[in-house]
Amino acid sequence: QVQLAESGGGLVQAGGSLRLSCASSGRTFRSYAMGWFRQAPGKERDFVAGISGSGIFTYYADSVKGRFTISRDNAKNTVYLQMNSLKPEDTAVYYCAADGSFRGQFHTLDREYDYWGQGTQVTVSS
Repeated sequence: QVQLAESGGGLVQAGGSLRLSCASSGRTFRSYAMGWFRQAPGKERDFVAGISGSGIFTYYADSVKGRFTISRDNAKNTVYLQMNSLKPEDTAVYYCAADGSFRGQFHTLDREYDYWGQGTQVTVSS
């Protein structure tokens, strides 16, 4: 069983930055690829970024490529999402998720992930 808890959300002006953190309680954190998703009001939950268990491989949605950076610290059982040059359209609840079936190709559908955090709100004002 893996428990995930996000933190770091908040209100920021357009062009600003935020860093989200997701802490895991499991002892097998390194064995999971991790992903960040987001869900805006009235919309589906969308993939944002993924990182392999080792942290070597990453993958981004086109909408955030070049602005967001995913990273992880396996010693701290934590995955991060550094968000720069934020836009109002980045406003959403952000979730981290653990993928136990990663085999080299990143999963981008939420049903492919095994464990989820409770989410953290990010609001970008114009």
